[in-house]
Amino acid sequence: MTEHYEVVFSDEERENTKSFKFAASTYDFLESLIMAVAFVAVVLVFFFRVATVDGPSMVPTLDDKDRLIITSVGTNYEYGDIVVIHRENAVSLVKRVIARSGDTVDIDFERGIVRVNGKVLDEPYIAEPTYLNFADGANYPFVVPKGFLFCMGDNRNNSLDSRSGSIGLINEQYIVGKMVVDLDNKEAK
Repeated sequence: MTEHYEVVFSDEERENTKSFKFAASTYDFLESLIMAVAFVAVVLVFFFRVATVDGPSMVPTLDDKDRLIITSVGTNYEYGDIVVIHRENAVSLVKRVIARSGDTVDIDFERGIVRVNGKVLDEPYIAEPTYLNFADGANYPFVVPKGFLFCMGDNRNNSLDSRSGSIGLINEQYIVGKMVVDLDNKEAK
C-alpha cells in the first residue's frame, strides 16, 4: 500500500510562495521585453535607417521634414524607387529613380515629357510636367552608364537632380537606401 503525504503550508509560507511566483513571472516578462527591444534595435541598426527630407523637391509625394524609413538591404533599384543619396560635405538627397544602367533618357523640355527607352513615362506622382532644363546638364538623349542611376525629384521644376551638372548621374555606391515608409504620411512604397 502506498502512503500519501500532505504538505501543509502556513499562511506566511503561502504568501512567500505567491510573492516568489509573482517575482518570477515579472522577471520573465522583463527579460522578454528587454530581448524584444534588443532585437528591434539590432534590426533597425543593421537593416533600416531613418532619413529626413530636406526641401520641396519631392512634393507632392514627400514634404519638407518628412521622416522616412529606408533600407539598405539589396542593391536592385527599380524604376520609381525613392532613394536617399549620400553627398560628401552636403545634405543627402531624396530622389526618385527614373532610369538605370543601359537605359536611354530623353527629355522634351518644351512639352515637359520624359522618355526612357523611347517610352513616355507615366508619372502620376509629379507636381507638374518637366520643363526645367539646366544649362550645365546633359545633352539628351543619352545612355546611363553601368553602375549609375538617373534620378529626379517629383517637383520637377523645383528640384536639383540628375538633370543638373552639379548633381549629374548618381553612382549606385552613393545610395544610402531606398524608402520603405514615409512615417509622416504613413505611405508604404
